[in-house]
Parts: sequence; C-alpha cells; structure tokens
Amino acid sequence: MNLGKKHIILYLFGGLALLFIIVPIINMFFATELDVFFQTARDSEVKKSIFLTLWVSLAATILCAAFAVPLAYLIAKKSFRFKTLLMGIINIPIVIPHSAAGIAVLGLISRDTILGKAAASVGLSFIDSPLGIGVAMAYVSLPFLIISAINGFSEVPDKLENAAMNLGASRWQTFFKVSLPLAKQSVFSGLILMFSRGISEFGAVIMIAYFPTITPILIYDRFASFGLTYARPVAVIFVLICLAVFLFFYLLTNKKRRD
Repeated sequence: MNLGKKHIILYLFGGLALLFIIVPIINMFFATELDVFFQTARDSEVKKSIFLTLWVSLAATILCAAFAVPLAYLIAKKSFRFKTLLMGIINIPIVIPHSAAGIAVLGLISRDTILGKAAASVGLSFIDSPLGIGVAMAYVSLPFLIISAINGFSEVPDKLENAAMNLGASRWQTFFKVSLPLAKQSVFSGLILMFSRGISEFGAVIMIAYFPTITPILIYDRFASFGLTYARPVAVIFVLICLAVFLFFYLLTNKKRRD
C-alpha cells in the first residue's frame, strides 16, 4: 500500500513536470487566431527567415561533423593526460551565457581580426551574413554532437576493432567499417541535437548578425516592435516546422533501428 502511494506521488510530480512543458505550447497554439496564422504563413519575411534558419544550421552541422566525429572517437578510445580538462573545455559553450558566447565569437571573426580580414580578402564577411550565423550556431551547439558521439564510440567493443585490424584493416578502414557503423545511432542523435540547438539559437547569433534575420530573432523583433499578437503566430509556425523536422528524424532513426 505504501509503495502504491509513493508511485502516486511520483506520477503526480511527473505529470506536473510534463504539464509545465506542454501547456505553454498548447496555450500558444489556441491563442493564435487562424486568419492571423495563415496571413503570417504567407509573409515572405517569415518564410525567408525560416528557410535561412534551417539551411544554415544544417550546413553548420554537416561541416562540423567532419571534425567533431573524429575528435569524439579519439576522446572515447584513447587515454591521455588532461582528458578531463579537454571534456571541460568542450562543455564551455553549454555552461556560459550565450550572449557571452556571441561576444567571444565576435571578437574572433569581426572585420578587424585576422579571420575577418582573411575573409574580406576573398570577398566574404562573417558579420551580418549567413557565414557568421553559422559560426555562432556551431559554437553553441557543437558540444551536443561531440558528447553524443563520445558516448556512442565508448560502447564499441575494443575487441571488434582489434579483430578488424588483425585481419589487415587499417585504422581508417576500421573506423569507417566497424566503429562508425556501431556508433551511428549515437552519432546521428548528436547530429539531430546539434541541428536543433542551432535553429533555436538567439543570444550568440544576435551579437553577430541581426540581418539577415533568423526566425528566433524575427520573433523577438516582432515582439519588441509590435507586441505579443504579432510575435506569437511566427512562433507557432516555427514550432510546427521544428516539430515536423524532429518527427521526420525520429521516424528515420526508428526505421534504422528496426533495420
């Protein structure tokens, strides 16, 4: 009987936590009038900002994966001094305020820095450009990919890798044919986490590029300029698109697991 009462309390507290997450979203949907919703959905500025947000975050995720996944493998499989310190460094973008992260990145890529001048010499600019937006998104979201990939590679048995190399496979062949396939679920989850964190970023991006405007900044801009009534439909549309994207990835991940 006592055990049942304890379970009831757990269910109650768990239910409150779930309600805290879902009720604001449901309320936002019901508070948005349909005609305003469809009018906002036809707004070219809204459509451009959503497209910009999605493709820049996706591009940043794919590009960073080429460097982050090998790093995660080395951390997971190799023992070396200062490994704990390295993990702490990787987590820095998660623990610092994202506005501070934006200032830090801005100090590295602004027009008067070495990187900024190098970009300008080839006709590029980090400031107020998709390139700068991608850098800001990548900085705050990269740890999620690395940590998830580390967890995946840590679960790959060393004996399988050693067996492959004993049969004549090189280190790279072992990585691509044994280690990466076995850790692919964690790596793919990390890619989803990095992508999702990138499209939701606000604080770091606004320090580098107010224009072109990504959707989180557009929502803020409309709220600051016109109030909740004009900001809420944009938020609803963006949330629906994000949910659709995540549902696609979820179904794709489940299909891979079944296969």
